[in-house]
Amino acid sequence: MNSEKTRVPSANGDAALNDKENMSKELPAGLKEELMPKHIAMIVDGNRRWAVNKGLPGMFGHNAGRTILMPLLRLCSQLQIKVVSFFVFSTENWRRPTEEVDFLMKVVEDLLRIDGEELHSHGCRVSVMGDKTKLSETLQKLSAEIEEKSRANSGTHIIFAVNYSGKHDIIRACRSLATQVKDGVILSNQINETIFAQELYTKFVDFPCPDLVIRTSGEIRISNFMLWQMAYSNLYFTKKYFPDFGPNDLIEALLAFQGQNDVLC
Repeated sequence: MNSEKTRVPSANGDAALNDKENMSKELPAGLKEELMPKHIAMIVDGNRRWAVNKGLPGMFGHNAGRTILMPLLRLCSQLQIKVVSFFVFSTENWRRPTEEVDFLMKVVEDLLRIDGEELHSHGCRVSVMGDKTKLSETLQKLSAEIEEKSRANSGTHIIFAVNYSGKHDIIRACRSLATQVKDGVILSNQINETIFAQELYTKFVDFPCPDLVIRTSGEIRISNFMLWQMAYSNLYFTKKYFPDFGPNDLIEALLAFQGQNDVLC
């Protein structure tokens, strides 16, 4: 890859996330603007294994994973990706040891309090997706504050999936529609894909269905993430653990995505 053409934003925040005047006028080598995905979803996996492989306590990997988020988001903003969603904490993660869950919740708190504010300051919209009722009052308050504060922003829409389950998302939608049919709000034969999608957690997203789903760590599965929304997504799996997945790796994933879709076109 030509390093001069691959103009990846640096990790120190020297380029504003949505400052078009500072955007490179030349895309990273090989990328085509017309084939850029509207929505990228990431299953961020391998944080603990990354830390263990380095002789560190497993929980250290979660902070390392948080650190890599901003460089990736700077690149997504530079490329004018409309939506980027991260699977941060699944409903299944509650089964982990209490100490690790508490640590993960602190990472999410920092994600919303510190990174969320930075994203907002650069014009990004920030949302939290999932069952928030089981989160602490602090996290519920932080998510509500950053969502309200950044709601009118027109930059990249960043979605953090916290206490999220694709199965639960679908079950919620079914229950809601069943209630509406029972109450006479709609008829059962009026239910279609569009109406169903409006009952999902992603109903507030302009581009709710990911064009590209990236999973790190070598696992080849989608782990209950946006099951309905991923029906036609391109899947990209990498053996790299998430803390090692940098902007150049994202470019490689985009090149693979565009190569596939160029053929389909």
